[in-house]
Amino acid sequence: MTMSYPIHRKINTIPSDLVSLDDYERLAIDFMPSPVYEYIRSGGGDETTLKQNRSAFSKISLYGRILVDFEQATTKTELLGQKFRHPVLLAPVAHQGLVHCEGEIATSEAAHAMETGLITSTLASKELEHIAEKTDSPKWFQLYFQSNRAETLALVRRAETAGYSALIVTLDVPINGLRNHIQRSGFQLPANLQSIQPSSRNLPPKELTPEQSIIFQGIMSEAPGWQDIHWLQEQTQLPLVIKGITHPQDARMAIDAGVKGIVVSNHGGRGLDSLPATIELLPIIRKAVGDDFTLLLDGGIRRGTDVFKALALGADAVLVGRPQVYALAIAGALGVAHMLKVLRHELEVTMALCGCPTLADINSDCLFSGV
Repeated sequence: MTMSYPIHRKINTIPSDLVSLDDYERLAIDFMPSPVYEYIRSGGGDETTLKQNRSAFSKISLYGRILVDFEQATTKTELLGQKFRHPVLLAPVAHQGLVHCEGEIATSEAAHAMETGLITSTLASKELEHIAEKTDSPKWFQLYFQSNRAETLALVRRAETAGYSALIVTLDVPINGLRNHIQRSGFQLPANLQSIQPSSRNLPPKELTPEQSIIFQGIMSEAPGWQDIHWLQEQTQLPLVIKGITHPQDARMAIDAGVKGIVVSNHGGRGLDSLPATIELLPIIRKAVGDDFTLLLDGGIRRGTDVFKALALGADAVLVGRPQVYALAIAGALGVAHMLKVLRHELEVTMALCGCPTLADINSDCLFSGV
């Protein structure tokens, strides 16, 4: 039996009471089938990490400042030598065709409208070339290593030709976490979304003996290693950024391997449950990599204050994942653009009230540490 899910009706105007990213999450369940909503919303295991990604931000307080000149204020920044209008990027989120017929095409159009950096997933529901055509903003390609290097290299060459200017290599989920909530929902990926971007990552594991583990000697035997990072750097001139680092030793090894950046990420709480919140890990990773290394963060960003706190603790920019899918489900490209506008407005308000005219002014001195 072929599984499929209906695409619900979208709204054409943003209602007046839709004023925050949490509003998008609250309304999204009415705009997509329940199993799809659960697939997007849920985390791994008991969702401890998923919840902590959000709650950890509320434990951080800010100092307000007064009488600061904002005549030359800006949110502009530079990452990997590329210019960005603001330090918020759209994270790579797979299978956006589940919630909108245009999927990542609409998301890319919103990125263009809001001058927002876009990261396209290997598991996008539209061709990576068509996604790239819809935005002039910086666009990066998120890469999963395939089962053989020839297929991996084919994806890299397509990304280069399409104009992507960096590779974001996701390494933290060589095997899926315990996604019990998705299992209970009965969600299955529709057949029409399984083959848009050729991928060999989900092939059955090699034949095993009864004494061998399907996890250890099966799936993990196909997982990439540091040698694959070295190989990849020899194949492309695009800067490599590793996504999914949560340990300072891995961060230092990444620098030794010559990569140009890191995304501190626990895969949105969908991988190993019981990992710390990414905002808690951020200062440790920043200390490990030094002041001048490109460091990004995803996980739990829902407010402009969250973006500000991440920058104050050492991030150069943040990635937003689930909110873009909720907004896409509700209002397509308009929804994603509005979601980004809200987040950018909130960041500017926070900078104004904290007395920080530029991103360079945001640092740990802006954080209240108690007495």
